[in-house]
Amino acid sequence: MMDNSNEHNDVTRRMVLGRGASIAVAGAVTALTTGAVAAPAARAATPGPRPDALPSSVAGVPIPDSRLAREAVAFARGAAPEVLFNHVMRTYVFGALVFDRRGVRYDRELVFVASVLHDLGLVESFQTPTERFEVDGADAAQRFLLRHRMSADRAALVWDAIALHTSVGIATRKRPEIAMVSVGSGLDFSGNGLQQIPSDVLEEVLTAFPREGFKEDAVDRILSLCRTKPMAELMHPFVEVGRRHIPGFPVPTVEDMLLAAPFDS
Repeated sequence: MMDNSNEHNDVTRRMVLGRGASIAVAGAVTALTTGAVAAPAARAATPGPRPDALPSSVAGVPIPDSRLAREAVAFARGAAPEVLFNHVMRTYVFGALVFDRRGVRYDRELVFVASVLHDLGLVESFQTPTERFEVDGADAAQRFLLRHRMSADRAALVWDAIALHTSVGIATRKRPEIAMVSVGSGLDFSGNGLQQIPSDVLEEVLTAFPREGFKEDAVDRILSLCRTKPMAELMHPFVEVGRRHIPGFPVPTVEDMLLAAPFDS
């Protein structure tokens, strides 16, 4: 017989966590961007569009067209399906929209590359048996960038941006290049901060990079991680999805870990 009280507690806990995340994003972004200086001017678009070229800008946000940016786009497009590629592009645009409107200075190419590569850990070919998907993605991105002669310091920033992108309360206390990937991906994933985007601007972003079943794809990828390496989801936000959908999901709760600690009290 199903214990309805447990189900109610689980639903209530998810609602509280969701509300808390929304408040955390709004507060942290406001604190980070207060008193910032003007954003750098948009660079001119490169003439002569290629067949696979991205637009020169979306919703007023310039799309970097450096050699490294193009290589990162080609790499991500070759590795991920279109639904995931469109998400990483929306991550960049949404992050830039939020931070540009607050006049924050940042390295646009670095943010773009970090955004484009931030979900490599959701692609099976980059997954390890035990690491969180964020770490898998950060490692894969760093290897790619070092092969393409990005400096070690800048590649390390990309690593941090990707590894921390689901830890909004930490990422938004870091430098803008790190915070923007977390804010942009969070806005696209859950809608946190969507009220900052005017409806006509949002329509332009979604026209350029359609969602195309993103919600269903994201849940499928989360469940795949929960099934293939459940202990990598220990104390991870994805663990709640595993507990909800997978019978006998083996990952202990934080309370289980505390009570199992080898101490008397």
